[in-house]
Formats: sequence, C-alpha cells, structure tokens
Amino acid sequence: MDWFWSFPHMDDATLRELRRAIDDGFRTFTRAWGGTIEGFFEPLRQFLIHAERLMLNTPWPVVILAIAAIAWFASRSWKIVLGSVLTLLVIGYFDMWEDTMRTVSMIFVCTVVAIALGIPIGILMSRSDRAQGVVNPVLDVMQTMPSFVYLIPVVMLLGIGRVPGVIAVVIYAIPPIIRLTNLGIRLVDKDVLEAADAFGSSGWQKLKNVQMPLALPTIMAGINQTIMMALAMVVIASMIGVQGLGQPVLRAINNQYFTMGVFNGLAIVGIAIIFDRVSQAYGRRLQKHLEIVHG
Repeated sequence: MDWFWSFPHMDDATLRELRRAIDDGFRTFTRAWGGTIEGFFEPLRQFLIHAERLMLNTPWPVVILAIAAIAWFASRSWKIVLGSVLTLLVIGYFDMWEDTMRTVSMIFVCTVVAIALGIPIGILMSRSDRAQGVVNPVLDVMQTMPSFVYLIPVVMLLGIGRVPGVIAVVIYAIPPIIRLTNLGIRLVDKDVLEAADAFGSSGWQKLKNVQMPLALPTIMAGINQTIMMALAMVVIASMIGVQGLGQPVLRAINNQYFTMGVFNGLAIVGIAIIFDRVSQAYGRRLQKHLEIVHG
C-alpha cells in the first residue's frame, strides 16, 4: 500500500539526469548564441540609454512642465495635473528625483516595446480563432509564472544589466495589452462592421477606420494595466542591475533600512498613480468622443 500514501514519481537518478541534460543544453545554447542575441537587442539598449539620458539631462522644471502638459492633454482635469505636479515635487524634495527619472525612462521604453509587440499580436488573435487558441495558453503561462523565474534565462543569455531587466519586465507586463486588444476588436458591434462592408471597405480599411477606433478605450485599458504591471516589476528587475527606485528598495530589504524602503516604495506608488489616473482619464475621454461621433 505504499503507492497509496506516496505519489508515484520519476526515479531520482533519472530526474537528476533530465535536469542536467536540460541545463547543459541551455548553457550550450547560451555559449553558442549569446553574442548574437546580445547584438540583436543592441538597439533596445541604445533606446533605453537615450531615454534615460533625456530624462536625467533635462532640467527638472522642464520635466515637470512636460508631464503636466501631457496630463492636461490626456485628462483635461486640473485636479490630475495638480496632483501629478505635487507628487513629483514631493519625490524631488525627498532626494529621489534621479532614481525616479531612471524608473520613468525604463517604464516608457517597456511600454513602447509592449505596445509595438502586443497590439499586432492582439490584432492577429482577433482575426484568427486558431491564433487565439495558440497564444492564449502562452499568455496564461506568462501571467502565472513567478516573476523571479523570468530572470533566470534572461540573465543566463544576456548577463546583468539594463536590457535583461527590460526584457523581463516586458514579458511580465505584456499580456494585458494583448488580451484587451483582442477583446476590444472582437467586441466591436457586428452592425457597424456590416455597414463598413456595405460601403465596400477592405479588411485593412475596416480595421484601421472602424475596429481600432472603436476598440481604442479597451486598448487604453490594456496599456494602463501594462504600465501598472511594469511598475510592479521594478523592484524585482533591480536584482539584475536595473537602476531606479527599485535598487534603494532592494538595499533597504538587505540592510533593514525601513525609512529608505518606505520612501522609495511610496515614490513608486506615486508614479503609478500618475500613470494610472492620466491613462484612465484619457480612456474615458476617448469613450465619450466615440459615443458622440457614433451615437
């Protein structure tokens, strides 16, 4: 009756050999292709470096004015603009400005990469049930896999630095924008699509002029969630050399610096609230505009 109490499992020696074979295979692949893969991601590294330099070398009043202008354009709300400015002023006053700019630049790069990859994949899923059936399990794995696990293959391939951190953050944060792009396009009213067909629209014209504009509020919700998940990954990415607000939090954990951890954690929260309120307000504005146009 031992089988009843002890779950049958692979022999320990066989399991060790299997793990060793997989690890050796991945190491061989890393040695053979690591340089090529690193060269492939060189444009991403340059993009991140230039974005970080822009944020750090721009005078702080100009940065605050630019963010206030973006917040006003997106939300048309003085409350959101004022809240954004006050949050940035408090962050700067507590000497967290440079780390915050590094974090903002990284989130900007990650969001751009996630949008560039996620929206086309979401469009493909919306146009093909077979593609949706293939991509959905991959997204399930990406959303449920512990975030620390992403760091292992990325670090083995690319080492410690900015690019591995960006790749890990994008893998962690991209599923919402893919799912919500797919959902938004699929939820477009069939009557509207039939009217577009009646006017002789091609598939590309229907996607560009009908489906994408009507799905834009849902896509904006996906972008919002992607940004939030990217910010949640900041501290974990700091473990592999990503500079920003995550590194002081990591130092605070290692050295039990309570105040440093709380201050930098609150700075991350403040940045997250700014991104969240601005993107949500922009999504609501788009929704109202489309209701007026198509209502």
